[in-house]
Amino acid sequence: MGHPDTLLAMGGAFLAAAFLARVGRRIGLPTIPLFILAGILLGPHTPGFVLLHDPNDLEMLSALGLVLLLFYLGLEFHMDDLKSGGRKMAVAGTSYVLLNFGAGLGFGFLLGWGTSEALLLAGVLSFSSSAIVTKVLVDLGRIGRPETKPILGITVIEDIYLAVYLAVLQPVISGADSAASAMIQMGKAFGFLLLLAIAARWCLGFIGRLIGTKDNELLVISFVGAAVLVAGVSEKFGVVDAIGAFMVGLMLGNTTSGDRIRELVLPLRDAFGAIFFFAFGLSIAPSDMPTVMWPVIIAVLVTIVVNIISGLVAARLYRFGAYPAANVATTLVARGEFALILATMAALAGLDERLSPFIAGYVLIMAVLGPLAAGRSHWLARLLPGGRATPPDLYPADEQEEPAGGSGEPDPAQRAATS
Repeated sequence: MGHPDTLLAMGGAFLAAAFLARVGRRIGLPTIPLFILAGILLGPHTPGFVLLHDPNDLEMLSALGLVLLLFYLGLEFHMDDLKSGGRKMAVAGTSYVLLNFGAGLGFGFLLGWGTSEALLLAGVLSFSSSAIVTKVLVDLGRIGRPETKPILGITVIEDIYLAVYLAVLQPVISGADSAASAMIQMGKAFGFLLLLAIAARWCLGFIGRLIGTKDNELLVISFVGAAVLVAGVSEKFGVVDAIGAFMVGLMLGNTTSGDRIRELVLPLRDAFGAIFFFAFGLSIAPSDMPTVMWPVIIAVLVTIVVNIISGLVAARLYRFGAYPAANVATTLVARGEFALILATMAALAGLDERLSPFIAGYVLIMAVLGPLAAGRSHWLARLLPGGRATPPDLYPADEQEEPAGGSGEPDPAQRAATS
């Protein structure tokens, strides 16, 4: 059949990722850093057994994993969530993104690695890992807590800014020859995104009928084909392929087939997403880590401090006390899949070589630290105003939000629990 070495590497990658994921679940760690660690340990830059000498052998599978990860994020974005959240959700989400983006951009310029690198680092430090956030909420049994709705609302707002950020980032890091050239590339990118947004707003009925079928096999083939095709078209318009997949997910998630698609895509997302993280680990040389150790440590500290401030802002907006504020701050601190997407973009654009080991070290720490910090948020709460006066599981009655769902529609927390 032609490529036995590649098949052995693919099979070994899946099994190595599965083994470490099982170990991680036993000790309460998320899977993302373990998938990366598997790639590092079995890659060409680490002594001992080498599963795959050339990471490019997994390039197509890795690209499919990236597309499915962003496609799933789009599926989880609901127009109803944005409408029902109102001003509070918009303000909380915007303040979270702006605080983290501003801190990340300042950090990037202080490093002195370059303007494009600083803009990319701002994105690395800005966006939470939706996969880890949702898993933490479910694992800790916090789906019914009053602060869960704003937490998930902030991730919804993050998704909106993510689309805009990627549209701006692509022409900047691709090295446009002039300001006019950069503006033309941005115009093409925003024009394409506008077309997709118009389709998402006014063509959902037609798209739903086009994709709809009772046959699960045909439905899987249809939505995977649509995500991959639009991802490819996106690149032609200067938009990163991942954001095209995200927009397809947004559209299909709001059709009548949305719930079935969310259920059917999960095993595909998990399998090929694992290969994406594993392939990223293959490209990391552990010997490069010491060169970025101090920037990684500083970035981690910056992220923690800014998330605490963001948690306090959200708590004040929703009139929460110390313990819900600590839960918001610690739950959203995890960074994961999107940071690695930016690392892939940086490598393709030929940016500073220190970015890949920096992002790898940062994600490894933040993806592990996030769930651990969320599980011990009461430690932070005791340090916040009013934290010592209120028991951790007793929220004042005036801080409780009216339960969502009065209109008959499930709120984001309920959907997270079922997914």
